[in-house]
Amino acid sequence: MFFVKDKIVFGMAMMRFLSCTIELTAALLFLKFDNIQTALKINAVLAMIGPAIMAIVMAMGLAGLSGKVSITRFLIISAGVILIFIGVTRKN
Repeated sequence: MFFVKDKIVFGMAMMRFLSCTIELTAALLFLKFDNIQTALKINAVLAMIGPAIMAIVMAMGLAGLSGKVSITRFLIISAGVILIFIGVTRKN
């Protein structure tokens, strides 16, 4: 099907497949329990898992880039990742 040359890319894809599986399972649990309170509890767990998976995938990508780009570009990309997290988590 797919031939992956880069192990980092494969690891990043597997983390996204894991994330997808968790999200789909949560949606099915919403339907199974058919209760707003339970759905909110499940959603709260998803709110913690999503950013953690994003951080892991970003870290894997940055680790893969570390030897391939200049230090300046690496720092700019790292700053962009940090700004994404600040923008997502900041209240106002």
